[in-house]
Amino acid sequence: MSVERPEYLARLARFLSECRFDDLPAAVVDQARFVMADTIAAIAGGSAEPEIRRLSERVAAEPGAATVIGTERRTSAGTAALLNGTAGTALEMDEGNRFARGHPAIHCLPAALALAETEGYSGRDLLTAFVLGYEVGARIGIASELRPAMHMHGTWGTVGAAVAVGKLAHLDAEAFVEFINIASTLSLATSMKTALQGGTVRNVYAGMSNRMGLLALDLAQCGFTGERDGLASIYGAVVSERFDPEVLVTDLGGFWQITRNYFKRHGCCRYNHGAMDALLAIMVREGAIRPEMVVEVGVDTYGIAATLDDPAPRNVLAAKFSIPFAIATTLVRGSSGMESFTDAALQDEETRALARRVHVREDKAMSAQLPQFRPARVRIKLRDGRQLSAEARTNRGDDADPYSRAELTEKFFELTARVWPRSRAEAVHRAVMTLETCADVSALTDAARSA
Repeated sequence: MSVERPEYLARLARFLSECRFDDLPAAVVDQARFVMADTIAAIAGGSAEPEIRRLSERVAAEPGAATVIGTERRTSAGTAALLNGTAGTALEMDEGNRFARGHPAIHCLPAALALAETEGYSGRDLLTAFVLGYEVGARIGIASELRPAMHMHGTWGTVGAAVAVGKLAHLDAEAFVEFINIASTLSLATSMKTALQGGTVRNVYAGMSNRMGLLALDLAQCGFTGERDGLASIYGAVVSERFDPEVLVTDLGGFWQITRNYFKRHGCCRYNHGAMDALLAIMVREGAIRPEMVVEVGVDTYGIAATLDDPAPRNVLAAKFSIPFAIATTLVRGSSGMESFTDAALQDEETRALARRVHVREDKAMSAQLPQFRPARVRIKLRDGRQLSAEARTNRGDDADPYSRAELTEKFFELTARVWPRSRAEAVHRAVMTLETCADVSALTDAARSA
């Protein structure tokens, strides 16, 4: 007996099955190259973290053809997707989308790359799959509003990963509907407290989305089925109480979510970035501000950012989700880059003492500006009686105030320097920037595998 499909899901599936590389505007392809390069750099940099290294050694013994980026290993597609997705969030430097309230690229690229390498797909195939996986993941994030206790990693990204691998597998429209319904119910029950409290299991959430996207393809190809409208069930009632299906299909192919992503240069959670931008504006205007000069720092910001108020984070992950620590370490070190979010920075007594003098509160008027803006105001009271302040409305790196291509390329080489010599990093970057000319993605993955 046939099952009547929701009209929006049928329209989405038709678009996904029919879209070709040549349908992608040149600006979308160009942006996708830089998003892909940024994501690979985040994976490579994260692969150097001790727990990521140990996890790779433990689980990557299974033979296969998929590259574990930043190592010399190849393993199964599912394991490579898990490891690369996990590594890509470890440094909190991966790109994101403020309208989706999450990180679409790291949730779909590892799965797509693993399958493309294993099956010998072309660079054009990979770019198309990546853009579509990003598009659907981001649109689900926009169409729904996750429960406040949920961490966005590991949720709608599972469907994004599934869409990317489904496109590589050349699913037709009918198969895509069933496939999306299967993938919808393979999301994780995530917790925002893992990030706030330094539970590094949080870094695995994106890896699991990529692994589940590939599992969903196996299930679909073996004849498993999903419910009639998994997206509406999961994102309209289970993990979120709001779901607008029209967001999934409005202006499909006319507007692309990847064109309004953001890139990160501050080495911490995106919710910190408004405060970081305001603080750096003060530092540029006033020059160096020594910690002993500071009586206290006040930060006004939007609601979810104001929850990042722990003045004494227990580890580096928690520090990346702490506005007081981010303010303090930036003042002490004169930088908000990843070098300011390390074990050594966390143990610095001067930084820890200053963090206790940073106070964060919600400004309701700022909360009302989401998602178009991510504002913050920083007020510094000095011992000489001066009060310094600055406010940021947009955040550096998003589509309203983007980094230059040169700045993004500089970031790529900073992150990849943790695992590759410059010549190797240049080979990877060059392969990404010319990916549509590659008959096989091995031109990229061979370079990305060598350590």
